[in-house]
This record gives sequence, C-alpha cells and structure tokens, in this order.
Amino acid sequence: METQQLVKMANQIGDFFEGMPDREQARTDIANHLKKFWDPRMRKSIVQKMDGGEATELSPMVREAIDANRHFLL
Repeated sequence: METQQLVKMANQIGDFFEGMPDREQARTDIANHLKKFWDPRMRKSIVQKMDGGEATELSPMVREAIDANRHFLL
C-alpha cells in the first residue's frame, strides 16, 4: 500500500481519538486500533515509512502513538 494512503488512514484514526482528554489513553487507543484492524504488513510498513522519513505528514498524535507502542505494533 502506498505511503500516502497509509498516512491518510492513520491520520483519520488519530483525528477520531484526538479529542480525548487523556492524551496517553488516546495514544494507546490509536495503537490498539492499528493492532486490531490493520494487517501486520500495513503496521510494519507505516513504522518503516515513519522511521525512513517518508511519512512526514503523519499527525503528531499518530507519530507519538506509533513511537510509544512500537513493540506492540510490530
């Protein structure tokens, strides 16, 4: 799947959880959603794209969620 599509989908998930008052819980919920609903190849790809500087348009919340839960997503 293309980087732009993965970023778009991840940001949509992040937008949903952005309004939560507890930012740490929001990051956990984003990671849980990715783990539950994304294919392992998609999760691995978004992490690799983020690490490689290709997913620059990821929202800060999604970036934080991936960084904080990297072990859980891979």
